Amino acid sequence: MIGEWEGKWALVTGASAGIGKALAEKLAQCGANLVLTARRKDRLESLAQQLQSKFKIETAIFAADLAQTSAPEDIFKFTQAKGLEIDLLVNNAGFGQYGELHKVETQRLLEMVQVNCAAVLHLTRLYLPAMIAKRRGDVLIVASTAAFQAVPYISTYAATKVFDLYLAEGLAEEMRPYGIRVCALCPGTTASEFHEVAGHPEHSRVPQQSAETVALNGLKALAAGKSYVISGLGNYLGAHAQRLVPRRLVTRIAAKLFRQSAH
Repeated sequence: MIGEWEGKWALVTGASAGIGKALAEKLAQCGANLVLTARRKDRLESLAQQLQSKFKIETAIFAADLAQTSAPEDIFKFTQAKGLEIDLLVNNAGFGQYGELHKVETQRLLEMVQVNCAAVLHLTRLYLPAMIAKRRGDVLIVASTAAFQAVPYISTYAATKVFDLYLAEGLAEEMRPYGIRVCALCPGTTASEFHEVAGHPEHSRVPQQSAETVALNGLKALAAGKSYVISGLGNYLGAHAQRLVPRRLVTRIAAKLFRQSAH
């Protein structure tokens, strides 16, 4: 993987924490220049300074909230104005929300679809034409093991990740003739802020991988030309074992795992 993106520009969304931050750090180690975007400008500035100093790379930051429909276009215009050719687009930004659908705020659900699906599609559509013209480029889309089955109490989140997985797998074949690699990274439970933000109950949090391990697995898979990767052997076996039993049973097991004890 070393040298794959050395001296090239990579754009990482959701770069201020968790898997996004780990992906930015791994890419910096590989010598990639970075455009970092997320909502929290102070975190972006701190990370950019740290990576620039440690790895002697170039960085640029752009604070944006991908829940806003204009954000993908704003990010694209920012890189265009700076004359930055993006060779690697990392669609990492995303969030979930635990709870019964009728108890979660409607706006929260709609913003989840916007960030996890629409923004991913929009950014990819904006950056692909230049990659196609050069016949070179990469797209990494962070999906989830939740994409492999329905997950009660995070139903909307799981549905958005199905979108991400299928988009990546389809595009991987569409873009192959142009020399462009597309891969979906499917983490299981990862040590990050994600679960606190989503409000997951403690009992539903199974053993976690580090964000660094997930990031490395994703970049290795992308460099190897894979259309998707499930991070961790246990997660891989779990995601595929459910195909051997009825879908309704899998969903019921997931419901028992995620249901709060108060129910």
